[in-house]
Amino acid sequence: MIRILSLAFVLVLSTAAQSEDDFVPLFNGKDLSGWDGDPALWKVENGTIIGTCSGPESPKHNTFLIWRGDARHEGTLKDFELRVNVRVTGDNNSGVQYRSRPLPEVGPWAIAGYQCDIHPAIEHTGMTYEEKGRGIFGLNGQCLILDPKGERWLVSEHQPVAIKVAEWNEYTVIARGNHLIHLINGQMSSQLTDFDEKGRALEGLLAFQLHSGNANTVEIKEVRLKTLTDGEVKPFTGTSIPADAKKVERPKTRNPQGLGTPSAPVNR
Repeated sequence: MIRILSLAFVLVLSTAAQSEDDFVPLFNGKDLSGWDGDPALWKVENGTIIGTCSGPESPKHNTFLIWRGDARHEGTLKDFELRVNVRVTGDNNSGVQYRSRPLPEVGPWAIAGYQCDIHPAIEHTGMTYEEKGRGIFGLNGQCLILDPKGERWLVSEHQPVAIKVAEWNEYTVIARGNHLIHLINGQMSSQLTDFDEKGRALEGLLAFQLHSGNANTVEIKEVRLKTLTDGEVKPFTGTSIPADAKKVERPKTRNPQGLGTPSAPVNR
């Protein structure tokens, strides 16, 4: 039987997520200084970053607003905790992209790497995922281990975090070594320990996704980052996979974009 997370572990995560020490803003609320994206698709209005997909032709593929760095932080991030408020309207999805690499062969603002999905389908929002890579690891409500061969092991399950992505929600990504945690409004949605040395990334780019296809608008504000110095790459050992963990196949999706109906619009 797959175990439920212990109360002590949940409390440790909750305490870590609530601390405000050492966070710095990555968005000045005025313009896209430090950020790089297609100027035809991204803008700042009333203190909010806005990305707009008008339909299948604009953009023609997933595109990203990429953090290039400033005087305090380089564009390449390693171990960190990121908090950001996001809402998505329209029948589509977005995501917080991190430890990612550029895909110049696709386009100047195309990248691949880990993603905290922001999706109207509850099972997908907050899941651990890799854009243009190994796909879905664990859905909302699941904690997984990826072994050195890239096989998935379900370690524990918990109640998925239920939200409406067309409303403002705070998404948190905590990346320490090869351990990744996603939270929504302070509640853990998923986590992953990645022992796949050939496939994993321990550093890379931070970005926000504008998904192609169905028309949608992504709004972003209050982007805050804390650099972590206590990250540790956990080695794979004979006890890394708990005895009661269950080997699972890569999850599939029936909702590659959204739910099939537009999200309810909200007033800005």
